[in-house]
Amino acid sequence: MTSRFTELVVDCHDPQRLAAFWCAVLGFEVIDRDEGKVEIGSWVPTVEEVRARQMPPTLVFVRVPEGKTVKNRLHLDVSPVDGTTEDEVARLLALGAARVDVGQGAGRSWVVMADPEGNEFDVLRTLAPAGNRAASDAERARTGGHRSRGR
Repeated sequence: MTSRFTELVVDCHDPQRLAAFWCAVLGFEVIDRDEGKVEIGSWVPTVEEVRARQMPPTLVFVRVPEGKTVKNRLHLDVSPVDGTTEDEVARLLALGAARVDVGQGAGRSWVVMADPEGNEFDVLRTLAPAGNRAASDAERARTGGHRSRGR
């Protein structure tokens, strides 16, 4: 007999807002919504698929009255797949994330960030093919390190 890791639950004040943020970050979709709860994922779980093999867990955002008070003891790590780590950090900042210092020190290969409710997560090294990274590096060099504004 075994169990399956099926959901990761995040306590929050605004499940709708946090679910929308994480859908944008991960490319997930809302798969269930109820009063005070939103579930998102990359697939719609069925009992048969979950029993057959370990599938990616969903994220469930549940409304709670209390706020976050200390550093998370559990956090998500994300890895960009289409561009550089720096490009992904810029995208996440535009979505409402913030850079945070949890004592990680300088010179780390990851960037610690927080979602709109302050839950920490890490942006790790890029998984993009070398060609995609080179294109991003060339664009950054062409624009003097600034993102193109399309003008």
